Amino acid sequence: MPAPAPLPASSVPDTAPAPAPTGAAPPQIGAVPVFSDGAYVPAASLEPRATPEKPVVVEERQKSDKYYQTKSMVFGALIEAIDLSQLSRLDAESAREEIRDIVNEIIALKNVVLSIAEQEELLEDICNDVLGYGPLEPLLARDDIADIMVNGANKTYIEVSGKIQLTNVRFRDNQQLMNICQRIVSQVGRRVDESSPICDARLPDGSRVNVIAPPLSLEGPTLTIRKFKKDKLTLDQLTRFGAISPPGADILKIIGRVRANVVISGGTGSGKTTLLNCLTNYIEHDERIITCEDAAELQLQQPHVVRLETRPPNLEGQGQITMRDLVRNCLRMRPERIIVGEVRGPEAFDLLQAMNTGHDGSMGTLHANSPRECLSRIESMITMGGFALPSRTIREMIVSSIDVIIQAARLRDGSRRITHITEVVGMEGDVIITQDIVLYDIVGEDANGRLIGRHRSTGIGRPQFWERARYYGCEPALAAALDKLEVEDGE
Repeated sequence: MPAPAPLPASSVPDTAPAPAPTGAAPPQIGAVPVFSDGAYVPAASLEPRATPEKPVVVEERQKSDKYYQTKSMVFGALIEAIDLSQLSRLDAESAREEIRDIVNEIIALKNVVLSIAEQEELLEDICNDVLGYGPLEPLLARDDIADIMVNGANKTYIEVSGKIQLTNVRFRDNQQLMNICQRIVSQVGRRVDESSPICDARLPDGSRVNVIAPPLSLEGPTLTIRKFKKDKLTLDQLTRFGAISPPGADILKIIGRVRANVVISGGTGSGKTTLLNCLTNYIEHDERIITCEDAAELQLQQPHVVRLETRPPNLEGQGQITMRDLVRNCLRMRPERIIVGEVRGPEAFDLLQAMNTGHDGSMGTLHANSPRECLSRIESMITMGGFALPSRTIREMIVSSIDVIIQAARLRDGSRRITHITEVVGMEGDVIITQDIVLYDIVGEDANGRLIGRHRSTGIGRPQFWERARYYGCEPALAAALDKLEVEDGE
């Protein structure tokens, strides 16, 4: 574990406070003291940061309650005047023009007084409400946003460059937000209501959606969207972003090509799915790949891909298809590689069985904070799944199934880095032995608070998958990547 970076010089006060007098009362509970020559000095840099004063402006004008009342009146009249079944037969552009014509007529008939800018804004908002996702549309159109987090009708946050920001986007009321949530989940045959208040879904572009509705969510419906970039990221782009060094990326390419069994581990928002998508680019195009996901979000480029998705129970509580059902069934579908979007339960056992029975090159992601914790979580998931197996048997299965663990992390400055490329080597007694090939060390912090680090070699001359690389003709490339990594480390 690298030592934490020192606090920036700007956070140290110019003049130290006067020493506390003898016999002074001790600092309050919760204060963070710094002791210097026996004196207590409050650490000003550790005080809570002030809340940002202004939200990020997404909508050019903050809309008033009167605007929302006018919009509600016009929207109600539009619903009465329009034939929704006829509208559904039109393409998006024609439907938008039809709605605009009818809204303009309603505005004229109702004698609604609006400026040209306000009328244009109202037209656009109503078109988005009827045909799209309402106030979310400008956020979904931006490619720099990674997450959209709606906490009820009046608070919407976004994540940009790893930092969460409050926006001025708001919904008319919680009912409008709930209607948009219903529209999103109904597109994939799911529902969200009081009887089923939690739902996972996806947008047409593959973005992952989670909805939790009242009464579980106290402030109104809560909607979280994990957006994906329109242009799919590659390992070369991750290298340019600093997520991995060029020789480290070459090692990952070789791992993907030589059919090593891989688990990608990391915390929430650390880039596990993005990294999995990047690795699948190096799978041969003549291989049959079957993916199993809760909400389909993987974007594989190969021609022969079968995508499977779990299904929640219906209103009667029947018909549920779990991840474990999918993984077990795909073994009968003649797969060459099995890719599980996220391992979070007893399907871990079935995935290990698949990896150990001829489906080399299978991959999956898992929530864990280190490679060692990743192995422990797999063992825990199998145990909690009700399998009455001794711990040693489970660990032997893990060792014989998993070749490489790739650890991803989101650092405190918002950047995402691949921090470990780790091999599962074998067992000594009852302990699983691993060895790190590549590690990421934090070495400092720049003036803007961005962490500075480097990927380094651990000096492993020949990884365990060396023979596998030789079999697939990748031995020279692997040797060159390891040599280059050691040279860069030495520099």
